[in-house]
Formats: sequence, C-alpha cells, structure tokens
Amino acid sequence: MKIFYAVQATGNGHIARAKELVPYLQRYGQVDVFLSGNNSNLKVDLPVKYQSNGLSLFYGNKGGLDYWKMAQELSLFNIIKEARALPVDQYDLVVNDFESITALACKIKRVPSIGFGHQASFKSKSTPRPTKKDWMGEFILNNYASATQYIGLHFEQYDHFIYSPIIKEQVLSANPSNQGHISVYLSHYSDEVVASYLNQLPNQLFHLFSKRAKTVHRLANIIYMPINNALFTESMINATGVITGAGFETPAEALYLNKKLLCIPIRGQYEQLCNAAALKNFGVPIIPNLNLDFTKHVENWLNETTQKKLILSSNTATIVEKLMEEADSLQAQEEMFNEYELDHLSLKFR
Repeated sequence: MKIFYAVQATGNGHIARAKELVPYLQRYGQVDVFLSGNNSNLKVDLPVKYQSNGLSLFYGNKGGLDYWKMAQELSLFNIIKEARALPVDQYDLVVNDFESITALACKIKRVPSIGFGHQASFKSKSTPRPTKKDWMGEFILNNYASATQYIGLHFEQYDHFIYSPIIKEQVLSANPSNQGHISVYLSHYSDEVVASYLNQLPNQLFHLFSKRAKTVHRLANIIYMPINNALFTESMINATGVITGAGFETPAEALYLNKKLLCIPIRGQYEQLCNAAALKNFGVPIIPNLNLDFTKHVENWLNETTQKKLILSSNTATIVEKLMEEADSLQAQEEMFNEYELDHLSLKFR
C-alpha cells in the first residue's frame, strides 16, 4: 500500500504527532509525507517527499496572531498550482492532518481522503466550544481541509469517530516526578514579555522554552532552553506544572502525566478557545493573557487547583487500525461508485 500523509507544519503539534504515527503507518505500507507550512521549531525527522510553504499561522510577541506576516506569505495562485501538481491520485490512501493544499488536490482529482487529527474532531457538534461562537472560526475548522471521512482526536470521546490523543512513547513510559520547576512554552509571546512576568515570582524556578535560545542557560529564576521535543518532554515529566497555550498535544500530555496545567490561549485563534472550553472541564485554569494579575493567578493555581487526569481510552496502534478500516471502507465505496458509473455509461450508449 502507498500512503500519502499530509502534515500541517504550523506550530509543533502536528509534527510531533506525525513522528509517533508514521512508524505505525509504515506497518501497512510505504509512507510519503507532504510537509506544508514553515512555522515549526521542531526538527523534522520524517520521510518527507513533498514540501510546500503552504498556509501558515504566524504569532506576534504579545499573545496574538501576526496577520500582516500571514498575508505576506499567502499566494492563492501558488496554492492552486501546487494542488494541481500534487500526485494524490498515485496513492492508495491519503491521510490529511489539516492541510489545505492536499484537500484541494483531492477535490480537483476526485480522490477520497481521510481527515485525521485534532481539527477533525470539530466535525462533531458535541465537541466543546466557547460560550460565544465565532462564525469565521467555525467556517475555517469545517472547510480549511475538508475530506471524505474523518477520524478525530480530543481530550475525551465526544463522538463515535473521536479517539484519545496520540501520546509520545517518552511520556507513556515515563516515571513522573516533581523537581520543583514549572515548564513554560508560550510561542505567542516574546521571551522578554514572558520573562518580565516570571521574574515577579523570584522564589519559583521556571524552564522557559525559547525560539531564540541556542543553549541552556540561566538568568535569575529562569532557565532558558532551546525548543527541542525530547528536552521539553523531560522538563515536563519532572515539573510541578506546565504553563502553555491552549493547544492540544502539550495540554494532553500534561494532563496524562497528572501535572498542574495553566493555559493562555493564542488571541484570535478560535480552535484554542474551543480547547480552553474543553480544558475547563478538567479543572484547568484559563487566563486570557499575560496581565497584572499573573502572579496571583500562578499562586492560586499552584495552591488551590484540582485537576482531572486524562485517561486514554485507545492507544496509537488501535487508532491506526481504525484508520485502516476507514481506508478499506473508502476503497469499497470508490469501487462501488466506479462500477455504478460504468453501468450507467453502458446503459447510456445501448
């Protein structure tokens, strides 16, 4: 079997998930990865055969999206050109983790695909949303990377096609401890902004994961660390707690490790507001931004917060088995459709 696996490279979560998923997919055949986007800080150790700048989200320094940079990177002409050139019709299975060029290519070439990943879970109306829905955010979640079938991942099984998060083996096999530090990853803020707030808690040690840090070094109560998957995971395993955005992979792993979690959603990113709504059900405090009350929020969080641990109802092998069952179902439907078209065509010319 030839498998085309499209991976969105905006942020680090999709790539981290792909690293765990690819070895399981390779049990079923050859896997070629299409990496789309240019805003990840992780080393890409994947069988990448196709690559594109795609459509990426860029973050500013004060908690929100950088719309100007996003607009500069956008080229609809190139996207359509790349979609027409993408050879999705040469594969037995197309798996799409929220990647728009692949979705367009499949539409143009009438190739069935499976939308796989966290964003796929929002096809269910039962998946948590914020009290105030954003119609544009809903439109993007439902149309940015449409597919034929969907397999979603989320904190809980809100619908029949939604499964547990894919947790890294390093986390699954860990023996968590509490060494007193707090792991911090806030990619939507600059180091200077984050540090100015962390310094207000001089008796608390922080591990701050930074896009700018090249080496591990300490300044006052902050140990700056370069963004590295294994390094961050090791820090989190031994942390008192984790402060991060309201993404998916990192909060899921923190909850699985039963670590205290505090989330600051990226301003203007609707998906993170939806995740925040789900995380509140686990008892996770959500604060809208870094503000003057940050010190108070952190102290209350460390002293008073009680959270629910994430329990996995399915493992990666089971999820991939389900993915392959959906692939078989898609293939059967395609064969039935082709037979119908042939029969219809023969009747037409009798």
